[in-house]
Amino acid sequence: MAEPFDPTSHPHRRVNPLTGEHVIVAPHRSKRPWLGQTEPIPTAMLLEYDPACYLCPGNTRAGGLLNDKYENTMVFENDFAAVLPPPGPTAPPAPHPLLTTEPVSGGCDVICFHPRHDLTLPRLPLPDIERIIDTWCTVYKKRGSQEGIEHVQIFENKGAMMGCSNPHPHGQAWSTSKVPHIPATELESLRKYASSTPPSDAPRGPLGRSCLLCDYVHFEVTLAGNEGRVVVQNDHFVAVVPWWAIWPFEILLLPYKRHIPSILHLTPEEKTSFARILSQVTIRYDNLFSCSFAYSMGIHQRPIPATSDTIPEDEDEENIAHLHLHFSPPLLRSATVRKFLAGFELMSEPQRDLTPEDAAQRLRSLSDVHYLAQ
Repeated sequence: MAEPFDPTSHPHRRVNPLTGEHVIVAPHRSKRPWLGQTEPIPTAMLLEYDPACYLCPGNTRAGGLLNDKYENTMVFENDFAAVLPPPGPTAPPAPHPLLTTEPVSGGCDVICFHPRHDLTLPRLPLPDIERIIDTWCTVYKKRGSQEGIEHVQIFENKGAMMGCSNPHPHGQAWSTSKVPHIPATELESLRKYASSTPPSDAPRGPLGRSCLLCDYVHFEVTLAGNEGRVVVQNDHFVAVVPWWAIWPFEILLLPYKRHIPSILHLTPEEKTSFARILSQVTIRYDNLFSCSFAYSMGIHQRPIPATSDTIPEDEDEENIAHLHLHFSPPLLRSATVRKFLAGFELMSEPQRDLTPEDAAQRLRSLSDVHYLAQ
């Protein structure tokens, strides 16, 4: 007689309803030995001010321009932007229907979080994090109102192993003339869900329709019980290791008490809760392996702010978007062992060993006090 299925020890697939992608969960593989690559642990403490840093106040940037002697946040156009303002050259005729070219334009901004070279997000006090949120709102509103811009992507890469070229605390915002593939896929999934799913007891989206993320987070907060994917929650926001997580300690962070389309829709109280949970999540990351924890973080929300005052907010179709943040950190077993997407994961579909439930429990058990302050 076959033994009963146990998701904590038996391999199985899970689906991401936002993207339609699957992930294989293989908990039994977490016991295998590791003889692969290990990452060096940075041993040198960062300076409060680094005269060689091109993001510190008053220093000369890599492009030759001089930074302001800023005291809070600073925003400037990336000296090596990936996309450029229009008008640009027109695309040549496609040599074949399978070899098309589509022009893309826009702008790229660098957002310095703080003048201190050594203060990453988990080490900043809440008022400084709120100022970062205010700066995100300013950039999102400014870029999103420019002609030809269809999407503003705010993100942060933290740590050299995530491709961060400078340890000074900063993020970026790329504004493009097209909605990129991943947020476009998520928005389409939200639209399909809203049009096909009867409303539940969860908060609702525009026109009183169901919202995929409202329903999901309502389940995690109120119904998941002992499954335990919630890492931390406060008055307005919750951080969970999502059911469909690919990265070992991946986190989905989002509001759970009402449907919020973008950071511009936050009330003052919600903004404070947002700052607090950003601090709580990133502190737990640093405390997990007692290191400055690497990750990529991205804000997914309404592609651009509303440009018309003629449509009531609750009837605006674009408000189908539900504000949420993705944290994708690479570390797996320790500060020196990272997860690689390779082999089957590149050629077939992603796979993880540590279950989302176990990952959430480990993060949940950690202190809200940063390890360097203990």
